Amino acid sequence: MDHKVENARSKMIVEVWSDIMCPFCYIGKRNYEAALKQFTNNHEVEISWKSFQLDPEIRQEAGHNVTVYQYLAERKGWSYGQSVKMHESVIQTARQAGLEYNFDKAVVANSFNAHRLIQMAKTKGWGDKAEERFFYAYFTEGKDLGNSGDLMELGLDIGLTEAEINEALTQDDFAYHVQQDIQEAQSLNIRAVPFFLFNRKYAISGAQPIESFLETLKKSFHEWQNEQPLTTLG
Repeated sequence: MDHKVENARSKMIVEVWSDIMCPFCYIGKRNYEAALKQFTNNHEVEISWKSFQLDPEIRQEAGHNVTVYQYLAERKGWSYGQSVKMHESVIQTARQAGLEYNFDKAVVANSFNAHRLIQMAKTKGWGDKAEERFFYAYFTEGKDLGNSGDLMELGLDIGLTEAEINEALTQDDFAYHVQQDIQEAQSLNIRAVPFFLFNRKYAISGAQPIESFLETLKKSFHEWQNEQPLTTLG
């Protein structure tokens, strides 16, 4: 009897620790996506977003009391002029990736509750969609991610219901998942984001060039593919 061999594998996972207030995380996302489009087996790769906070000490609703320029200058011990110059460089890098950064409108806020909504979105398979919406909201639109009204609006945009948004923002489960991702990052000695982990073997830290992502995709996928079991069907 003839038999055919069918590959029983699912998909290779690329985990990404990211903070939606991290400018290089959005750029890294775009560069990774550009590499994935060039990758032949992209339909067999799945991204899994992980929560990370660059600064968990920001007050939950910092409001418009401090500009991004002032915030980073104080945090890094820079002058205001140095902070502005650094942000101008980031704007140019973002533009090369097809992104529009409006730091003049950006609102410094704690990202914890936004991560809770992303965790809720992940339960529906909308993790990537949620990350994209929050990145755009923060860097381009100037939404306040510490404001409950803005969070409700963004959650609805993603496709969540009002009840689901309220559940994500009030139930301990979703806060736990955020903290779990952060603790996992600590256990893996991840100190900066974005941090891409391919098949739990190969890592890319930072917004690396498209070529670096493509090379790592090819290498990790080849190894992952060879590790997958095959089933023989009659």
